Amino acid sequence: MLGGTEFVGRAVTEDAQARGWQVTVFHRGHHAPPPGVTALTGDRTTEGGLAALAGGSWDLVVDTWSGAPSAVRDAARLLSGRAGHYTYVSSRSVYEPPAPAGLDEDGPLVDGASPDAGGDVSYALAKRGGELAALDAFGERALLARAGLIIGPGENIGRLPWWLGRIARGGPVIAPGPRDAGLQYIDARDLASWLLDAAEKGLHGPYNTVSHPGHTTMGELLDTCVRVTGSDADLRWTDPGTLLAAGVEPWSDLPVWLPAGELYDSLHQGDVTKAHAAGLRCRPVGETVADTWTWLVGRGGTAPQRPDRPQVGLDPRLEAKLLAG
Repeated sequence: MLGGTEFVGRAVTEDAQARGWQVTVFHRGHHAPPPGVTALTGDRTTEGGLAALAGGSWDLVVDTWSGAPSAVRDAARLLSGRAGHYTYVSSRSVYEPPAPAGLDEDGPLVDGASPDAGGDVSYALAKRGGELAALDAFGERALLARAGLIIGPGENIGRLPWWLGRIARGGPVIAPGPRDAGLQYIDARDLASWLLDAAEKGLHGPYNTVSHPGHTTMGELLDTCVRVTGSDADLRWTDPGTLLAAGVEPWSDLPVWLPAGELYDSLHQGDVTKAHAAGLRCRPVGETVADTWTWLVGRGGTAPQRPDRPQVGLDPRLEAKLLAG
């Protein structure tokens, strides 16, 4: 496991351990890995940073890297003769925008990606460059898992944790309409389980790895947050036009939510037939929300925050203005 100490990487590591597999975690040493793994340390972005991987062999490798594609290139090349399979956790951001509703894995991809690129490229080009790096080194032994919105226990982006924290505080809460807007996402644990199953089967090539469109709705998600927190929150469902006119930024100010349009189609309406035919299963939203709340409470109510991602959530002053409006 390249990474393996936070969120998706940790979910993969813990799932593999639960199967009785022997797990090696290569990480930078910023966070403690799960007990029981073989831990190797190094910084893949520095000269000689992969030295700890110079020896040994593995049945499969999982890589969640989202920075410079050259880091994927170097690791994949180093391991290509000593690992049987390479899974790269990519993103549906690799599709050329705007990605229309119903787009499958054969959709057009972003131009200009390179496995040799550094860290100064966009997220889409970084992920596509990482895919190319994995393919260059492993060919038909490379699995490209194109995830979308990932939530669940351990989330270090802050989307579901923000909603849980805000709703737990109670009182009137701005809720972005419409209530019945379908959402497409995946619990990190379901992603981890499928990644390991797929790698064990030797699956290769690209797979869109999220739930079916409409697996839940914005209304069900927020209602569930109210229920699991035991809050007295009063969800004030607000028309998208009102929110946009007030300067609310979809996805960042009100996480998960997108109004109808190109971005909504891209992120919540993708075709996932291939992955589900290959065994992907997504647990009910109630389980994801409840388990995330339990994890969050166990941390004192504060979720970790990735340093390379901006904090999300609606400014309380803007929310107050909208509620008074």
